[in-house]
Amino acid sequence: MGYGIIEVKNSQLKVIQYGVLRLEKLTSHELKLKRIFERITQLINEYLPDEMAIEAPFYGENVQSMLKLGRAQGVAMAAALAKDINIVEYLPKKVKQSVTGNGNATKEQVAYMLEKLFNHPLERTFLDATDALAVGVCHFMHSGTKALTGNNSKKKGWGAFLQENPDRIK
Repeated sequence: MGYGIIEVKNSQLKVIQYGVLRLEKLTSHELKLKRIFERITQLINEYLPDEMAIEAPFYGENVQSMLKLGRAQGVAMAAALAKDINIVEYLPKKVKQSVTGNGNATKEQVAYMLEKLFNHPLERTFLDATDALAVGVCHFMHSGTKALTGNNSKKKGWGAFLQENPDRIK
């Protein structure tokens, strides 16, 4: 799982931290989820982010992989929600389009454009991490819009959504 933290000051972007959480050595899916929650919580406590942007799940050939990805994303989101951090999701094509101008760009093309944007070399062995940085850049470029929902509300976060949509609560 890749992660990336960027800082925005006066519309200038800076890479603060990025990396890949390696989970291969963990023996069960539950232990992997626990590790994701612990690492995301650690990053949140260390860097105190204002918002979290994640890539929305996409349907692939393998349904089991999709379920595991959804669980992992849910655990990462729970870590942010536990700290009252707003979460925004972006479709993979939207992220690639925002960074490269091409919604079908490769991971390598995304990494190359990020290096140009940040004016900083990035470790190419961490393509999942550069993808995570790309989600942050996409969020910066589209902040103020609701990329998936089309909701034009100025309010952010689940609390605001629930207030504005009481009829959707069961």
